[in-house]
Amino acid sequence: MAKEVQMSIKMESELRDRFMVVAANRHRPAAQIVRDLIRLYIAEQETPNALTAETIRKARRGEEVFEARNTSELFKQLDI
Repeated sequence: MAKEVQMSIKMESELRDRFMVVAANRHRPAAQIVRDLIRLYIAEQETPNALTAETIRKARRGEEVFEARNTSELFKQLDI
């Protein structure tokens, strides 16, 4: 089991109070909700979205790959 450590978060008192009410209404510890949100955030950052995943697949197949000597040339190729 991983070692548990404490973490403190600064926030507005109104935000904290509203969060605690919602957590209590759901019968869930606030700390568990925060841990779940952190895990979700990490997963979203580590997993490419659909557009990025498709772009990676195309690049691996050699599709829509651009070569340029500088940014101006690349932007011109991309019609930006």
